[in-house]
Amino acid sequence: MDRGQNSGGLMSSAGLVRYFDAEDSNAILLNPKTIIASGVLLGILVQLLTWVAVAPIA
Repeated sequence: MDRGQNSGGLMSSAGLVRYFDAEDSNAILLNPKTIIASGVLLGILVQLLTWVAVAPIA
């Protein structure tokens, strides 16, 4: 890269910083613990369904 040429890295990311800093009044607000709990429950559900599908029928 030429020394006199600006890559524009800082300038191109400045718009993203402003976009992500803005709070939307219409946004859905969720507690982070709710997201974690939902992920854990979904994982347990997938494991149970896999176990039921693979379990031999007696």
